[in-house]
Amino acid sequence: MDGVPYRSVDVHAHHLGTDLPELPSGAPRLVVDAAGGGRIVTADGGSRTVPSALWDVGERLAGMDRVGLSHQVLSPVPEVMEQAWSDEPLYARSVNDAIAGACAASGGRLIGLGCLPAADPAGELARCLALGLRGVEVGTRMGGLDLDADGFAGVWSACEAAGAAVLVHPVARGRDVLRRSGRQIEIGLGMPVDAAAAAFALVFGGVLARHPGLRVALTHGCGAFPWVYPRLRLVAPVGEWDALVRRLYVDTLVLDAEHLRLLVHRFGADRLLVGTDSPFMPEQFAAAAGIVDAAVHAGALAESARPDVQVHNALAFLGLS
Repeated sequence: MDGVPYRSVDVHAHHLGTDLPELPSGAPRLVVDAAGGGRIVTADGGSRTVPSALWDVGERLAGMDRVGLSHQVLSPVPEVMEQAWSDEPLYARSVNDAIAGACAASGGRLIGLGCLPAADPAGELARCLALGLRGVEVGTRMGGLDLDADGFAGVWSACEAAGAAVLVHPVARGRDVLRRSGRQIEIGLGMPVDAAAAAFALVFGGVLARHPGLRVALTHGCGAFPWVYPRLRLVAPVGEWDALVRRLYVDTLVLDAEHLRLLVHRFGADRLLVGTDSPFMPEQFAAAAGIVDAAVHAGALAESARPDVQVHNALAFLGLS
């Protein structure tokens, strides 16, 4: 990694390998068609088409070059990460091996985060770090556990002790937090509410207070949390809530450069990370990668903060600075 100059680091990108095991559980796996297209399939017959940059390192690097990204941080596809928690450890190991392989094939431009099985989270975390991954991705809920649940406490202790970065991503498109379903409302409302609930658990549920060395980032700009935080603080017990909130890293995937103004106000410019959700939302990829430029142009982000948001904050989050 040291041989490739850091110019802009995207911390929110996903990868899925082509050689995941076919398990009795019907765990999601990638099928590449003869024509070069790909689908994520499950045992229940579910299938969704995915772009080839999800598994093709060369295509991913070419896309990064087109939008000016020097590095990307790869994490598992969310439904794969979610399945890995509940499935046999072989599945998580296979997912993590595939991410490590993609990083090794990238000439230092791809950095990896893995996933964990509930059966042995500390053991697989140690294996991830031995593979060269920088930490793990977890969901806003894991196997029905909120992030401040007693049953998840061991994961936080292991990550803090190991100095591992933790990326928090919404699960199930947030549909479990809504009374209505459908792609538009799940992506538009469900995921932001789900991310906000995870931040609530981290801040008001005591996770950050109990683990002062933990480095945690939330995707999708921490969802609705930056907007609703004053209301949450209003009815909270007396505490150092502002300081805890400003320990969170958040990505810039908010689809509007003006929204970065609030993220800077709420978390600080030293906690913002470029995020694109690559290779998903391909129509938004260039705009997501260029949101720092747009925010500086709009006056929502100071020019002096650009190097931090594009590079230095990501290296600090990953433990590479």
